Amino acid sequence: MNINPQTLIYALNRKFRKDIISADSQTMPLHGGTVGNVHLVTGIAETAVGDKMPYRIVLKIQKKWERFNDPDSWRREYDLYASDLGATFSDALRWPTCYHAKMNTEEDEFQLWLEYIDGVTGLDLTGDMYEQAALELGRFQGKLYAEQPAVLQSLTNLSHADLMKNTYLHYRSWPLVYDYIRSEDCEFPQHVRQMLIDIDVHADEILARIEKLPLVLCHRDFWVTNLIYADGKIALIDWDTSGWGYLGEDIASLIADEADIDHMVEYYQRCVPAYYKGFSEYATVSPVADHCVYEMILLIFGYRLVEGYLHTEDDNEKTKLVYTLQKIYEMKNSPA
Repeated sequence: MNINPQTLIYALNRKFRKDIISADSQTMPLHGGTVGNVHLVTGIAETAVGDKMPYRIVLKIQKKWERFNDPDSWRREYDLYASDLGATFSDALRWPTCYHAKMNTEEDEFQLWLEYIDGVTGLDLTGDMYEQAALELGRFQGKLYAEQPAVLQSLTNLSHADLMKNTYLHYRSWPLVYDYIRSEDCEFPQHVRQMLIDIDVHADEILARIEKLPLVLCHRDFWVTNLIYADGKIALIDWDTSGWGYLGEDIASLIADEADIDHMVEYYQRCVPAYYKGFSEYATVSPVADHCVYEMILLIFGYRLVEGYLHTEDDNEKTKLVYTLQKIYEMKNSPA
């Protein structure tokens, strides 16, 4: 890809806080849970006094696209980096530093030049790292909830609190998935089918309980590929779905969104109490026994897993999806 040398030098000036006069560059694509075009840019930067410094920096290029029920999400990460939200993070949980953010309104596209963080991510995360991520997320959300810094009122481009509810209702209205779990052709174990049906039966009551929980700033894509553990700390990338949500939404994602299936029940047992512990350091919250994380997991991922099962021809993938639903079932009788 073509790198604008002037933009690169500007970003490197911000990164090194030195007068960079030239830099060569090589690029390689980075993979992850993002809808953007993300590259790692590497090379040697030279300062005005002749110092030569190797660098690694991330370039994220995001073009306009439409997400269901969330039309401005494509530019949300740019808007957040342009705000003062970065000042609310702690040393223990933060996002990558942004050295330069550039919006091209004519092409509906933005660029973010970001800190590259080399650490453990994805399914290489350990149970202790999961638990630490849950604890620090609880602290972050609890602090914002208790202190209500002015920046929260200035953030105009956030997803809405009813996004989880509306996404669930959208799936539930889809005959392909709704009818399948009720059909004679359904190949799921009976107890798994009943688990999904029971959520539908009690959805109004469950959603009413959830809507009494504290409203917090959620990442809303809080899964293992967006977490980086480095130097004992947590970095969180890909903020394009973030917005107002209910206490526990992000933990539901951490536990169930393409996570370590074999350890899902264990991580459920560890992460929910850790999250509540972190949140309660800043704000009063109902006893952990009253959480709705299990129900949120089913609302967010139940029909999504059914959809995945119906749309794959890969028998191994089908087995994996049913296994995931089985593990969610086991959580019900495994108190956090």
